[in-house]
Amino acid sequence: MNRKPCTPNLHTSAEKFSKEEHNKIAAWPITGNLTADIRDLSRDDIAWESEQVAKSHGIYLEFNRDKEAAGTSKEWIFMLRISIPGGGPLTREQYNIVDDLTEKYTKNPEGRASIRLTNRQNIQFHWVRKSSVPVMIKALAESGLNTLNGCGDNTRNVMGCPIDHFSDCLNTNALARRCGSFFQLPVEPFISVWQIDPNKIRKPGESFAYGPNMLNRKFKIGFATVHKDEHGHLVPDNCAEVLSDDMGVVPVVKNNQVVKFQIYVGGSQGERNGKPSMACFGQPLAQVDEADLLETISAVVKVHQQWGDRENRHWARVKFVVKMKGIAWYREQVEQVLGKKLELPDPDLDPGPRHMHHGWIKQPSNGLWAYGMYIENGRIIDGSPNGDLKSLCRHLMNTYPVKFMITPNQDALFIDLPENMKSAFEADLKKFEYGQRNGKPFSTLRLLSGACVGRNTCRLTYTDSEKFEPELIDQLEAMGWGDLKESIGITGCERQCFRPATKTFGLVGSGFNRYQLKLMGSEDARHQGLPMLSSDGNGIYLRSIPRERVAQVLDVLLKNWKANARSGEDVGYFHRRIGMEAIISHLKENPVTSDLMVKTFPADCVVD
Repeated sequence: MNRKPCTPNLHTSAEKFSKEEHNKIAAWPITGNLTADIRDLSRDDIAWESEQVAKSHGIYLEFNRDKEAAGTSKEWIFMLRISIPGGGPLTREQYNIVDDLTEKYTKNPEGRASIRLTNRQNIQFHWVRKSSVPVMIKALAESGLNTLNGCGDNTRNVMGCPIDHFSDCLNTNALARRCGSFFQLPVEPFISVWQIDPNKIRKPGESFAYGPNMLNRKFKIGFATVHKDEHGHLVPDNCAEVLSDDMGVVPVVKNNQVVKFQIYVGGSQGERNGKPSMACFGQPLAQVDEADLLETISAVVKVHQQWGDRENRHWARVKFVVKMKGIAWYREQVEQVLGKKLELPDPDLDPGPRHMHHGWIKQPSNGLWAYGMYIENGRIIDGSPNGDLKSLCRHLMNTYPVKFMITPNQDALFIDLPENMKSAFEADLKKFEYGQRNGKPFSTLRLLSGACVGRNTCRLTYTDSEKFEPELIDQLEAMGWGDLKESIGITGCERQCFRPATKTFGLVGSGFNRYQLKLMGSEDARHQGLPMLSSDGNGIYLRSIPRERVAQVLDVLLKNWKANARSGEDVGYFHRRIGMEAIISHLKENPVTSDLMVKTFPADCVVD
């Protein structure tokens, strides 16, 4: 195989540090010249040094991609991201502040404001102008919401099942919030930069010691969970898809009780074109008691902090440490930090399927009700083909005694609704025509699919994803595939923020209006999708499918499944059974797709 080698510089010496590492040290504690730069309105952007610091404050510098494509000068805009461990809950007052801020400061070029939910249970604000950034961050922070850890080289928003907020068997929502508080960056520089009233922001107690150069790269943590079924048996729920994180935590059940937690290390979906990289699941590291959980999680992060690459940022994630050194070695390093041996993991433990949490859910702890609302691609906006979702959510939050949460699939969850208000709540959903797109009920395929933001507000993306996904589902529904219990995930670039490769069909932007297809994932998100490698491993098929041909390719694959699947066999598992070589042969032989299979693209960016 003609592959570029994967050669991260582990345990990097200071003389090899990248410019980003030196900038972090010079700007510690996450301040630098940000206070002055963000308020300097003589320019619409900020200096590179401050831009890097701003990320840890939850700020991304972006620009209007349409104007870039038109050849005009860059129209600089900002994206703000609130960290919300476990997805909430947000009170009525907090939700109204979020909604009010969007109306004032996030109007897109069409004049419409929106709230963007993410599949890391964050809230994002797009189309923010520079002068509005300090006002928004101060207002959010003083309401109990802050943007620390929204980006940057630190632990990101810690994920946990929002349903667990009212569980009577396991509350991973509380664990996620506790973990998020522990790994929050120092709050004092945040207060200083944004001139926040210190009496209105909660300071965490025990916290992780980041140090001047913080972490090597971002570090994502997620908690899977269990729920009781109708018979009282504990069943797993991996709605957070924790194996795709740098570190995942999965409950271990014995005799219908959670007895321990199994930790996985080394997952990540992000790749880098032109560099040897990989999307992969984490590997089982150890089992620990709940009392030792936070200490062990901290030790895992410390090992990566010490060993991760600080010269080459594309190799700085923990998955490359695990890849080069092995999970047994990593366990030994964690044991050295802890000063004790760890219990070995169960390699066959099933973290469970991805649950969507749509519709009515009875809250076990208090007998109240939650309602899971599908929000296509997390975009809460008025005037879309899906109706006036922004007005609907505002109405629900101000009419009923509910709180607001965010699911790991970028949907909304309204919790704590009394039984006697369910009928009125449902009537309001109908009044706002929720549940339809262009007057037709949401299909199963649509409810299970999704996309990242993509153009025009992401600086990294090559092409549309959030705007393409509804269009693609429309096409597949017209072909008769709407009732399928399958999933499609789309991202605008190889960073794969929506985790597309864990879905039945993963589509990854590879150029403007071009998409790579990844297969071998499944609707339940139990499996890692893969590029379509040739049998010799040197080429990738369907690396650049034209936008207008994507539905045709998926139609051919679905027809092959329908004709040849075993009884009850889902599409993803059918693909895993027949294998990539058989899929490639079928696409080569089919007249609809044969021209797309004539050539391959170099596979030098794939890590074995």
